[in-house]
Amino acid sequence: MRALILILSVLGIVFGAYSAEAGLIGDPRETPASLDTATLTDTTNRRTEDRIGLSKTNRREVQRRLTRLGFDTKINGKFDDQTRDAIGRWQEEHAYPKTGFLNDAQHEALLSESATESDKSDHQDRRRAGRRAHYSRGGGGPIGAIGGAVHHVVGGVVGLFRR
Repeated sequence: MRALILILSVLGIVFGAYSAEAGLIGDPRETPASLDTATLTDTTNRRTEDRIGLSKTNRREVQRRLTRLGFDTKINGKFDDQTRDAIGRWQEEHAYPKTGFLNDAQHEALLSESATESDKSDHQDRRRAGRRAHYSRGGGGPIGAIGGAVHHVVGGVVGLFRR
């Protein structure tokens, strides 16, 4: 009997927490005047973002990808005001609600978009580098000029000993 009561109590707590997190089903109640709706929204957005489970490394990766897409932010693993602003600008550009917080779908969209952009830019960079190396006519700058001069001198000295 005690085991049954214990199981029912645990189930009641679990389902009660789930239903409280899911929100109201009926008419929304008025929020008390003392409760700031912006704070409530930020808390909800933060909880949604926390469900993604971003570690400090994952947060750095989000910051890198935002920067790669042109939404500059510090890459420090902390979602500070600058990062929140960059996320908000990215959301606004992609017709998401501008909250500054990522949900799971937005996180996936950001990762896939920046991966696509990265592939394109890597391909373009390789092509540019190949053209530059292929058509290069100079000595390679000061280091190349020094290396060329040393090669010329060493070749001349070695040539003296071959005679």
